[in-house]
Amino acid sequence: MNSKLVYGLAALSAVAFSSPAYADAITLGSGDIGSSFTLNYDGYSSGTTIDGLTGATTFTLTGISGNDYTFDYSVSNTSSDPVTASRLSGFAFNTDPNITGATSTGAFSYTTTGKNYPNGIGTVDVCFKDANTGSCSGGGSGGLDLGTTGTGSFTLSFSQPVSSLTLSDFYVRYQSISGVPGISSASGSGTITSSSSGGTPVPEPGMLTLFALGVLGLYFGRKRLLPLRQELRPAYA
Repeated sequence: MNSKLVYGLAALSAVAFSSPAYADAITLGSGDIGSSFTLNYDGYSSGTTIDGLTGATTFTLTGISGNDYTFDYSVSNTSSDPVTASRLSGFAFNTDPNITGATSTGAFSYTTTGKNYPNGIGTVDVCFKDANTGSCSGGGSGGLDLGTTGTGSFTLSFSQPVSSLTLSDFYVRYQSISGVPGISSASGSGTITSSSSGGTPVPEPGMLTLFALGVLGLYFGRKRLLPLRQELRPAYA
């Protein structure tokens, strides 16, 4: 295939796939009150993905007052075969700017800030749990069984009013897992799959890379075409 055509096709392909895609971060402000976004979660333990271990959340920004952002939440344990039982015992995420505190009501009415999340995730800014423990690992016997959904609301507090808030790095915690040999607990990472009007989804890094490749393809394709144009230019031009 002609090398110039290869450059052109590479450029067009990269540009075509470089449109913004939902990633695991979203920015919200006062103009987004009433907007919501949904995430789907996988499940993994010790770096291994666990088939059938899944969850979903929907967060809705309901108000901004003073130093506080308030959300409604809905959390579902969507796990399926080969998982025969599990409890979704909490969820977590990071914030920018950092929060100074958090409160919650409903199915996950306990909060902990700045603690380690299991399965190699590391420190998270805030986690919401079904039990009053000092960690984000879960505990107790509550949470959401397979096929159930829990709802409530939570408030994030900051040291001063903020014009926009970015939520990122979404996680859930699974416990009492059955049907997967050798695994009784795990964590899951979430990806934003939809958002109502409002909010600013953050482009995936891979999409930004494709866009850069498209720009480079156009640049080098143009450089290779210039000598050809000079060769083909009529002598009287």
